[in-house]
Amino acid sequence: MANIKSAIKRVAIAERNRLRNKAYKTAVRTLMKKYFIALEGYAAEPTSESMQEVQRRMAEAYSKIDKAVRRGIFHANNGARKKSRMAKALHRHTASAASAAS
Repeated sequence: MANIKSAIKRVAIAERNRLRNKAYKTAVRTLMKKYFIALEGYAAEPTSESMQEVQRRMAEAYSKIDKAVRRGIFHANNGARKKSRMAKALHRHTASAASAAS
């Protein structure tokens, strides 16, 4: 354990930041999981209501990812990769739903 006063403060600050970062990361992970679950529901039964749910979940996740990037919790490329993964999954499911409908 640190003995110097400034080192003790830095340890406390590092722990506070670690907990804040952990909260953001778990929130992003949870929102992404909810998005993918909503997307699977849309793929199983493509209705306009389920698409609205997918869009709402996507907006929530995008917002949280952008805030995490802005606060420095995620690197910009990491946030972009997560958003791209979500958009790619949506495109894949909407393309398959459109081909199934026609």
